[in-house]
Amino acid sequence: MNRPLRYGSVCSGIEAASVAWEPLGWTPAWFCEIDPFASALLAHRFPGVPNHGDFTQLLDPAHAVHADPIDVLVGGTPCQDFSVAGLRAGVEGDRGSLTLDFCRLVGVLRPRWVVWENVPGVLSSDGGRALGAFLGALAELGYGFAYRVLDAQYFG
Repeated sequence: MNRPLRYGSVCSGIEAASVAWEPLGWTPAWFCEIDPFASALLAHRFPGVPNHGDFTQLLDPAHAVHADPIDVLVGGTPCQDFSVAGLRAGVEGDRGSLTLDFCRLVGVLRPRWVVWENVPGVLSSDGGRALGAFLGALAELGYGFAYRVLDAQYFG
């Protein structure tokens, strides 16, 4: 591939992926963020990059973003339903279920690569079934996978 990778970001927050990937020459095609503060920050830092808001709206195949293909889909769906500090509702929780919506979006967009970020609690949530459901959905879509827990305190 001779061109820089283009990515779409869901649950973008203040867009840590863009900070990490900018030195690589990767470029954001679009964001999906609903939080007003994070959305304002994204508009300020990336004025030419559209923010499509609620990423579940992209599950409609007629949505215009599908005409703009991406190489990578990145997202950190809400962690509260997986976190050991939360209620541990897993994929059945309102926020945890967004993990499965993320997988459905992978199926609609069909990026070459998928990067999903969450908390270590996803490994034990629902007795490990939460991560199993996520990985199983990727496998059903034809994606291979690898995962790893990285402790942010060791990465600057």
